[in-house]
Amino acid sequence: MKRICLIGTGGTIACVPTENGLKPELSAHELVKLSGCEQDGVEISCTDLFSMDSSNIQPEEWCLIAESIKNKVGSCDGIVLTHGTDTMAYTASMLSFMLMGIPVPVVLTGAQYPAVYPNSDGRRNLVDAVIAASSLPGGVYISFGGSVILGCRAVKTRTTSLNAFESINYPYVAIIADGKCIKLHEPKQPLGFAFSTAHDSRVALVKITPGLSPKFLDSLKDCDMKGVVVEGFGLGGMHNFRRDHTESIRGLMNAGIPVVLTSQCLYEQSTPDVYEVSRSLSELGVLVAHDMTTEAAVTKLMWVLGRAHDIESVRRIMDTDLVGELTE
Repeated sequence: MKRICLIGTGGTIACVPTENGLKPELSAHELVKLSGCEQDGVEISCTDLFSMDSSNIQPEEWCLIAESIKNKVGSCDGIVLTHGTDTMAYTASMLSFMLMGIPVPVVLTGAQYPAVYPNSDGRRNLVDAVIAASSLPGGVYISFGGSVILGCRAVKTRTTSLNAFESINYPYVAIIADGKCIKLHEPKQPLGFAFSTAHDSRVALVKITPGLSPKFLDSLKDCDMKGVVVEGFGLGGMHNFRRDHTESIRGLMNAGIPVVLTSQCLYEQSTPDVYEVSRSLSELGVLVAHDMTTEAAVTKLMWVLGRAHDIESVRRIMDTDLVGELTE
């Protein structure tokens, strides 16, 4: 008998229609009854942590979720977390670091349409997530639309389609078909469970656009930011004349604020070393996200800032693959 702990946090899957629009109100137990996910060989215990639209889920909720999951390790074989889709990739990435080396699978799932709707994808997603949580090794995953993705490699790429998430720069871990979890890739397993919710949420994400004033980056020094992730063009390029972002980044780093360079492109790696336009970024020591997703780069930087307090220490950890977020 597989013991699965289901933790409910709200999201579309738990929504019901109200006068003001969809609102998450269904309990975890009600979702189990609606989906029929408790089948032969599986015993599900339910916990309602909170009931929120995922657009409202922030670092404080990540800590509550991580603590709740930690407290269930040892009493179950797998954990399913129902969650709204809009910030699910951020939550899955941060949980990957907070729960590094967790010995049981933690599977996030949700829905594009409420489970009470006749055509909802939520009921199947929840059944699939329970199957995944009964079959996978320890780690954090997203199960959605029949696919299982490593949590720190998932990105929401569609607003309404049922295959809302893609695995970026990493193989799909598994697919769920005919009631079975068909494993496709064995994720990296860190040694030992190293639970920690220490983090610093004061991280800004800036998307460079043609003509963006360097003063915008300069202003981050006065906004109590402790880290910045910059999405550059292509491999990581940005203006170096007329509006010189290089000098703004130099000013941030001289102020002790690490700047991580990533790409606006979903796939493949970022690097400032190929083109002349970005070579100066490399020379001033900008940190590089390589092939991490933006969600992983942002949450990892928050997590790293909770334990490293100088740029070189931050660089060392950011450059180290911890949970499969980075191809070394």
